[in-house]
Amino acid sequence: MTHVKRNSALFLRSAPWLSLAAGMFLAFGSATGWAADRDANALLDKVDDLYRGESSQGQMTMTIVTKNWTRTLIAEVASKGKDNSLIRIVSPKKEKGTSTLRVARDIWNYLPKVDRVIKLPSSMMSVSWMGSHVTNNDLVRESRFADDFDCTVAFDGQKAGRSMVEIDCIPHEEAAVEWGKVGLSMDGDSELPLEVRYYDEDLGLARTITYEDVRVIDNREIPTKLIVVPTDDPGESTTVSYDQLTFDVELEDAHFSLRKLKES
Repeated sequence: MTHVKRNSALFLRSAPWLSLAAGMFLAFGSATGWAADRDANALLDKVDDLYRGESSQGQMTMTIVTKNWTRTLIAEVASKGKDNSLIRIVSPKKEKGTSTLRVARDIWNYLPKVDRVIKLPSSMMSVSWMGSHVTNNDLVRESRFADDFDCTVAFDGQKAGRSMVEIDCIPHEEAAVEWGKVGLSMDGDSELPLEVRYYDEDLGLARTITYEDVRVIDNREIPTKLIVVPTDDPGESTTVSYDQLTFDVELEDAHFSLRKLKES
């Protein structure tokens, strides 16, 4: 059963990015050598920082498909370092101005309809954003693989006619992570993510994220489309497409402030 709670009152059902992290297959050995030749944490740091750089700024489109409705949101996104993120919806008009800010371990949501800033407790990090299949933690990446998981390369070799790396991640006992296991499959040549699988505490598959449409944006090769599919509702999905993205831009610390959070 998926841990994404789309009915939370915090977001009022009308009430964010940067990278949706990594899923795994258990495998042993390698077709070309021992799997330990690659550093799992180094590979996952690249995935965690794939859409960041020293700083980044851009726009994304999120399309949410459920059994009862489909909606599309457009949001401005910005980040600086590993601890600062700001996401603001610019369309449609009904949700315009709804924003999420992360500074270090503190996260806030701004709801313009009620002109209210809400600080999120850690218990709300696994809650859905805007009724999507994407969580708050996905968008602002409070957790990082190297910090919160024990990660090992399970396979490094040829599979299905291509070079493939597969990594197993088991959360630390004390880590504030909602998953029982996360697994990542990545291209062995480009080291770009291909698929991520998230397992619940009973190790049942909860959701899958696939990475598609690799393009060069601002001289960086990245997948520009991410598709999230919950296991218990396979007809539903959330697709995140990066329309614009610029890396290593000049962003002042003041850009990631409560005052900036409330700007329309």
